[in-house]
Amino acid sequence: MKSRSVKKKKQDFFNNVDNYQRADIYNKAKTKKLEQLYAEILQLLEKNPEREGLRKTPLRIAKAMMFMTQGYEMDPANIIRSAMFKENYSQMVVVKDIEIFSMCEHHMLPFLGKVHVAYIPNGYITGLSKIARVAEAYARRLQLQERLTLEIRDCINNTLKPVGVAVVIEALHMCMTMRGVEKQTSVTTTSAFTGEFLKNQATREEFFHLISAKLH
Repeated sequence: MKSRSVKKKKQDFFNNVDNYQRADIYNKAKTKKLEQLYAEILQLLEKNPEREGLRKTPLRIAKAMMFMTQGYEMDPANIIRSAMFKENYSQMVVVKDIEIFSMCEHHMLPFLGKVHVAYIPNGYITGLSKIARVAEAYARRLQLQERLTLEIRDCINNTLKPVGVAVVIEALHMCMTMRGVEKQTSVTTTSAFTGEFLKNQATREEFFHLISAKLH
């Protein structure tokens, strides 16, 4: 009896780790239309699109695309406003190494990398996780790295009204590694600044030092 009880507890544990529930909620109409379109694409590319491994591939791709472009349903400014606090802090706040993935709008191939963000508060701060969520909200759209950099900067600048904002993105683009020029290790870096980061070289240098330093 004791052995059965232990086994049941173990099974219950693995069935309920962190109260996990599969997040499988998608717009049914959009998903169905995408599934149909990807089925047509698959028929053009694959000699045997009905084989077992491909039967549900159009639906899987449809759901994947809905997931990877869910940023269109997010309001990044509201994300920041949901956790804005008055605080008498006027030094640089840096959130670095924010992992992101996005989809290049030219070839609809992924690019992935890290975002580094800093801002100098001007009476208000925001929750640190909100900076990462803003980056994610803009990244999960069809994007250009250059535009993504500016959108993150402008959202923080326009919402928090800080003394200055700095954003740097380093990313590896699959459209460069998998096709075309086929350079496997080429990394693209983009940057955008406002306020004190734009006017003051010493402030920019401090930011670059902090995002490159190994402090942990």
